[in-house]
Amino acid sequence: MIRLAIAEDHQSLIDGIELLLKYEDDIEIVGTANDGERLLEIVKLKEPNIVITDIRMPKKDGITVTKEIKAHLPHIKVLGFTMFDQAEAIEQMIAAGASGYLLKNSPLEEVLTAIKTVYAGGTYFDSNLNINTEDNQNKKAKGDLTKRQIEILALVAQGKTSREIADELFIGVHTVDTHRKNMIRILGLQGKGELMRYALEKKYKF
Repeated sequence: MIRLAIAEDHQSLIDGIELLLKYEDDIEIVGTANDGERLLEIVKLKEPNIVITDIRMPKKDGITVTKEIKAHLPHIKVLGFTMFDQAEAIEQMIAAGASGYLLKNSPLEEVLTAIKTVYAGGTYFDSNLNINTEDNQNKKAKGDLTKRQIEILALVAQGKTSREIADELFIGVHTVDTHRKNMIRILGLQGKGELMRYALEKKYKF
């Protein structure tokens, strides 16, 4: 059973998520909060598996809350949830220990996918993000590509699908697709076919 806590200063959005998850037999919402301090109280009392938290909240913001959760209860996974897609906000959440990042304009079904991906040990970043989110703290290698992207390129060269890559690296399919899009943009390529050709030409390996 996935035990979930939600923090969001707009109650209507919490209500929407609760409605979405109402008939999910493997997810239980153990608490909701409209500010950071209340979220921390719920986390300490209920110890959920996953926390979805807004970044901009009264009393304590999501970045501060994430740092405190990961400092005292590091096994709890955190998903950032916000309207803000600025690189700085995303970087701060990742640095704080978040396992994923969703935009509020994402379909609610994507929230469900993110919850299950993170619970399974993966990471999940909104497919509409246009920056390199995962492994943000890693040093760049092979030009402008991250270590994770080079790993993905090696698997692309083997002809693996996004689903197969996600399963092998224990990350979400959307995360793989986001990396593919970013690599195509970074490398100045035109599409998936060119990414495959590039990977084969460069012979990326682990």
